[in-house]
Amino acid sequence: MKLDNSVAAVVTGGASGLGLAVARHLVAHGGKVALFDINDEKGTAAVAELGVGNALYFRTDVADEGDVEVNVAAARSAMGGLNAAINCAGILGAGRVLGREAPMPLQQFSNTVMVNLIGSFNVAKAAAHLMQHNEADEGERGVIVNTASIAAYEGQIGQAAYSASKGGVVAMTLPMARELARFGIRVMTIAPGIFWTPMVDGMTPEVQASLAASIPFPARLGQPAEFANTVAFILGNRYLNGETIRLDGATRLAPK
Repeated sequence: MKLDNSVAAVVTGGASGLGLAVARHLVAHGGKVALFDINDEKGTAAVAELGVGNALYFRTDVADEGDVEVNVAAARSAMGGLNAAINCAGILGAGRVLGREAPMPLQQFSNTVMVNLIGSFNVAKAAAHLMQHNEADEGERGVIVNTASIAAYEGQIGQAAYSASKGGVVAMTLPMARELARFGIRVMTIAPGIFWTPMVDGMTPEVQASLAASIPFPARLGQPAEFANTVAFILGNRYLNGETIRLDGATRLAPK
């Protein structure tokens, strides 16, 4: 897939952080993006930044099947096509299995899995349902890129729910790619390490410095633009399929 005006992508979590970085990159290279998010203020601001002709905002709960089906179809109609879906929406869901006062409420665990894992699947299958009817470009009809985390491999204390949800994203990548191969739809996942996001911005300088020091090289937090570049590399390289790419500066998370 060439990064030009032929790219029409749904980007979940597209109003900020990694999602917005992806949207910026695609628009800068001539593509169109539909931003799925639940923050109306940031969504409106993102569209204003990217340009009304280049971006649209759809308030979307990725875990709601009907919401996603309607908005994916609306996005395709508005953009005149749909050939990429990039899942960046997610929540941390941090908490210990056995907290100081009580065990983790089951709802907290299920909410994390619902957004991170089920939400990713929900958007992927809705996008694939429409992509299968695209005109093939050298056999390719679409690309789905999911976002996992290195916590899928080395989850820390307090990340049981988060790691389970991201581990599920990693695990579904290959079987989904195998199934959708006959339609010419590729499926890839990126497992980022510690990146500059709005969540990190809220941390103290001491905590930010500590996080950066834990990264072998380069000893700094990842930049959202580096994540966006990786998405672009996946879109442009047709031989990338069914795999998860760690993007982490050789970081391996400690137990806590």
